[in-house]
Parts: sequence; structure tokens; C-alpha cells
Amino acid sequence: MNICVFCSSSNHIDGFYFEEARSLGKFIVAGDHSLVYGGTNLGLMGALAQTVKEQSGKVTGVIPRFMQQKGIAYREVDELIITKSLRERKAVMEQVSDVFIGLPGGFGTLEELLEVITLKQVQHHQKPIVLINTRGFFNSLRSFFDHLFMQKFSNERFRSLFFFADNAAQAFEYIRNYNPGPAYSKWA
Repeated sequence: MNICVFCSSSNHIDGFYFEEARSLGKFIVAGDHSLVYGGTNLGLMGALAQTVKEQSGKVTGVIPRFMQQKGIAYREVDELIITKSLRERKAVMEQVSDVFIGLPGGFGTLEELLEVITLKQVQHHQKPIVLINTRGFFNSLRSFFDHLFMQKFSNERFRSLFFFADNAAQAFEYIRNYNPGPAYSKWA
């Protein structure tokens, strides 16, 4: 499987986030999967890709040209796909991936996760989406999602669009047992 991971490009975050990224990289390779990610050598992105390569796994980086020109592309990838824009980058990542995993990250990470959740909601795909809630990083987001459901801005049945995992091991247990279930129309 091609596992797409959205995550931080910051080098200034706590070390335990890097530990979780490295753990995820080891799980990807142990399952004989490939990594698809944003293509940089920075932050959790860089740590994750480096771990997959160190474990002899396959890495595909997808990076917009303007970022690649800044010299931040991870050079050890097996394949580097250079796109015209961030929008094209997301489209390529969505197209070539079988699973989406979110590690902690900033606005870009959140935007990428929300887009694949929305695409699943409108039945553009039925791929598993997992948010790894490292040390409660996504607790506020989970609470906000609960608020959306309670206020009826989203139907309760859409809780199954994504899964919050405590760590990489729990994420892979969910992926192994994933059943997309019935497809619900957003408008029905």
C-alpha cells in the first residue's frame, strides 16, 4: 500500500513528536508499505522519510516547484514528483495513495487532512484516514468535530470518515481491519 502522511515541516517542535514520526516510519516499512509525503527534508516530514529510507523502504516525495527550488527537498527519495502548485501536490498525493495518516502539524497539515476527509464525505474516495493523536495533540480538533456533530453542522454518521489513534501501532491496527462500511450521501 502507498501510505500518505501529512505532518509538520517544523524543526522547532518537541522531540517526542519526532519519536512518533520515526515509529510510524518503521511501521510503514515493517508492513511492506511505501511512504508518500510532501517531499521535504524538514521537521517530521524529514524524520519520517529518513526513517523509511534507513529501514530500506520506498519513499515518494511530492513537492511544489517553488518549495523544491528552496533546496528543502529530501534527496534520498526513490521518486520525487515536482508539481506546479500546492493544489496539484495534494491532488497527486490523493491519487497515488491508498491510506491517509495525519501526524501533528500546522495549518498545511490540517488543511490537507480536512480536504481528504471532505473528499471522503462526498464519496470521492473510500480510503482510511487516521489522525495519530500524539500526546493529545488533536484533542482540541476532536472536540471541535464533536461540536460540529452536536450542532448538526455534520451528520453523526460521518464520525466514521476518520479515526483518531493514540500511536502508530493503533493506527496500523485500524488500517488492517478497515471496512469502509456503507457509502452515505452528504445530501441524503
